[in-house]
Amino acid sequence: MEGMGLGYLGAGLGAGLAVIGAGLGIGNIAASAAEGTARQPEATSDIRTTMIIAAALIEGVALFGEVICVLLALK
Repeated sequence: MEGMGLGYLGAGLGAGLAVIGAGLGIGNIAASAAEGTARQPEATSDIRTTMIIAAALIEGVALFGEVICVLLALK
């Protein structure tokens, strides 16, 4: 019975860490993109494209972490 409680605790902590990591990563990307756009306004479209691709990759990793946590909780 104690093992189940620890599994739920681990799943909750893992899900929280995945969300926090994704939020920090996307926040850093947005800050860098805003700074880059301010320095070189003519490169806005290239910066935006790169930012969207990187944010999508980070979201994919966060979703993978969430799925692992759900599988851990349901096991």
